[in-house]
Amino acid sequence: MEHHQVAIYLAAMAAGGLAGWLAPAAGPGLEQAISPVLGALLFVTFLQVPAAALFRSLRDGRFLAAALAVNFVVVPLVVAAMFALLPADQAVRLGFLLVMLCPCVDYVIVFCGLAGGSGRRLLAATPLLLVAQMLLLPGFLYLFLGAGPADVVEAGPFLDAFLVLIVVPLALAWALQAWAARRPAGRRVSAAASATMVPLMAATLLTVVASQVPELGDNLTDVAGVLPFYAAFLVIMAFAGRGVARLFRLDVPAGRAVVFTGATRNSLVVLPLALALPDTLAVAAVVVVTQTLVELLGMVVYVRLVPRLVPAGQPVPPRAEE
Repeated sequence: MEHHQVAIYLAAMAAGGLAGWLAPAAGPGLEQAISPVLGALLFVTFLQVPAAALFRSLRDGRFLAAALAVNFVVVPLVVAAMFALLPADQAVRLGFLLVMLCPCVDYVIVFCGLAGGSGRRLLAATPLLLVAQMLLLPGFLYLFLGAGPADVVEAGPFLDAFLVLIVVPLALAWALQAWAARRPAGRRVSAAASATMVPLMAATLLTVVASQVPELGDNLTDVAGVLPFYAAFLVIMAFAGRGVARLFRLDVPAGRAVVFTGATRNSLVVLPLALALPDTLAVAAVVVVTQTLVELLGMVVYVRLVPRLVPAGQPVPPRAEE
């Protein structure tokens, strides 16, 4: 499965799209399943990150600075350059800003690991990225749209996501690591859980796509105008992330992680914010959903592209903590 994982993921997305089209009524139920299946995927991912390695990553100030720079300096500049060219509809613009200004903190860790990036560094950066986006998003919205839209930002969805998708899976993974270190039964359970990575990723992709396709519904014309911007963002951030990694003289795994964190957005967490908007701004949620679908396709490409963009054979500057 690992050898054919990209083909499996593409097939899962295609199956999800077909399921969402044939059975749109199942969309709300599948949407409720996103967090559990994503939490299971992240549990298996965290299981492969020893606690000691994570705590060492917390001391990696250079990587943390690079992650903050790419997400809260470079990305807003790229978004600002695109903003003037967006459709004039206020709801479309609000949805675009909500999703594009917030870095992903969940499945990016998985995709980064598949591409040989440092998932443990991204995991260590997660609390910092969450707090930073909660604090900065209202200010960014004010700069782009004025005072009113900044009021839609609430801490609840961010805190819920951190608890359900990060804290609980990480605690369970560490508990299983401790059991595996002491008992053969624990090692067997750990090995069996680790073998579910590819099926869980496929299940996550299928669930997300199947649940979100029905949301597009009759709004395709409203969101068609942002599709080129989502695709262009993925292309731009691949090279911008590599530039930031070189600027901060990061090693190869950390450099790949910076590319991934700059390119992926926090769509699954900001979607509740968009869904809570007044009916006059309902299209914003569809704009967020559309970004999810484009990004998932892009991540499958990134898994193959990023190792070539940040190759393992490139010179690596000395790092004291390594």
